[in-house]
Amino acid sequence: MRSGRCEGRLDKLSEITLPLDPSSAPADDEIDVYGVTHVGMRRKENQDQFLVCSLHEQMEVHLTSLTGLPSAPRSGDRLAVVAMVADGVGGVGGGPQASRLAVEATTLYLSQCVDAYYASEDRDRDEFATELTGAAFRAHDHLLEAQKADPSLGVFATTLTIFIGVWPKVYLVQVGDSRYYTLAGEELRQVSRDQTVAQELVDSGALEPEQAAGTRWARLLSSSIGGTESHPVVTVIDNDWNMVHLLCSDGLTKHLSDDHIRERLMAMTSARQVCEDLLQDALDAGGRDNITLIVGRAVPKVGAP
Repeated sequence: MRSGRCEGRLDKLSEITLPLDPSSAPADDEIDVYGVTHVGMRRKENQDQFLVCSLHEQMEVHLTSLTGLPSAPRSGDRLAVVAMVADGVGGVGGGPQASRLAVEATTLYLSQCVDAYYASEDRDRDEFATELTGAAFRAHDHLLEAQKADPSLGVFATTLTIFIGVWPKVYLVQVGDSRYYTLAGEELRQVSRDQTVAQELVDSGALEPEQAAGTRWARLLSSSIGGTESHPVVTVIDNDWNMVHLLCSDGLTKHLSDDHIRERLMAMTSARQVCEDLLQDALDAGGRDNITLIVGRAVPKVGAP
């Protein structure tokens, strides 16, 4: 495998037993998650970034392609698990800076949002969703300011897909075309919607779905962080012990069909194993773009009631 790979995982995988009560949140050592990013076979730089962290009294970073993010040792109960993928676009230096700035700005703001959510007695989910939309706009404004501060980088932007696990809910924040999937039983579901011109044409009936992937419009974002248009979408779904979660940049889905991804996830023995297999599959299929993915699930400890 070529150089340019960055990876990590959170906690040791436990042997699987019967699922726990679905209302019971997994302990920290019952979370099996792994993330990897690779420059691909044709690109000279990796413009993708990823992050997995947990929010306690302070933020604890577990896995990331970034350096220098503030982190503190685990203290207090886990409030949320956060994972994100950003796929930068722009000239030399611009794309990597866009994805890095978006992840950094969003992470710091999200910790404040989650603290406020738990501090509130009524814990209004609609209000929390509004705060999450604000986190995306905060990152968008941050990139616009960076572009003004260093015009030599030109215009740059990034996708941003954020998973916020506040058991038993998952909040998804989506800008751009990096995707979020869930696997429940044998059903793979793309929860996110691609924010591309091609998808807009499909939605309007001007383009057939099977034609979309092969057009130049599939590579043109209709919404991004730092671009001319930014339209964050927040989706809330139920989480449970039997669900597998996948976040990825389009470097993965350009090469692998949903059926292929589903089969890999159904056969997984660990998050690390399936991430490495999916990455290698995408590289073997050509690896034309940077490839980034995060897979996570809850795994009951041996002997759990």
